[in-house]
Amino acid sequence: MAQTTTLDELIGKFEALLFDSDGVLARWPGVVPGAPKAIDQLNSLNKPYFVLTNDASALPETRSARYRELGLDIDADRIITAGSLLTAHFSELGIAGSRCVVLGTEDSADYVRAAGGEVVSFEDDFDVLVIGDQLGFSFLEATGTVLTNVFRKIDRDETPYLVLPNPDVIYPEGGGFGFASGAVALMFEAAMALRYPARKDLVFSRLGKPHPAMFEEAFRRSGTRDAVMIGDTPGTDIRGANHVGIASVLMGTGVAISDPSKLPETDRPTYLMASLIP
Repeated sequence: MAQTTTLDELIGKFEALLFDSDGVLARWPGVVPGAPKAIDQLNSLNKPYFVLTNDASALPETRSARYRELGLDIDADRIITAGSLLTAHFSELGIAGSRCVVLGTEDSADYVRAAGGEVVSFEDDFDVLVIGDQLGFSFLEATGTVLTNVFRKIDRDETPYLVLPNPDVIYPEGGGFGFASGAVALMFEAAMALRYPARKDLVFSRLGKPHPAMFEEAFRRSGTRDAVMIGDTPGTDIRGANHVGIASVLMGTGVAISDPSKLPETDRPTYLMASLIP
């Protein structure tokens, strides 16, 4: 069984603290109770901490400004986003310079440009499809046009690269939940599986948590692996921390399930914490 813990205990026990964003610090358009005081405490102690967010809709500078509007004094260099992982991914695949359709915000497109991609209109031919966010575009018009073009490319034996920085399916919003960009990718994958049932390769490359790249960047910036991940989603935050061999905390806010004891072993946290409030 996971032990219960508090923020003060974590500060004393680990060299660096890693936070998920939505559901742990923010619940747009508001904050999670206790989050502003927790961040102020960490800043006053000069404690190493980072926000690891699967979001690819906002650059770190944009997100930092939004945090400050909520009363969260978090510098941009403490924010590690899934969008920032595109640069290494494009380099690894050798697709820098490719024509890219981006479903998402203008910041989502800027992440792709920073990775070396040439952003084109969703009506144009393309080599790479990046789903950066569920917002920022005309949903029905854009997804229908892009899906049609994906089918046309596959029918010409041209398989597009499919990239999903943020694999989250849902996220906490206000007093409820909303669909995230992972849900958009699942919609595309279901459509491709229906039309091309033998093509098991027609799936998106998922970059964010639980995959290790974001954690490794946090270790690089903090200079230590003596870290703990504080998150609300077992399948991303907790699984990712377990995968890279660090402690994890499941917060009782956001997406967290009601009975952690029923989680599979890969998703079981080291600690449980009801909230950031002392």
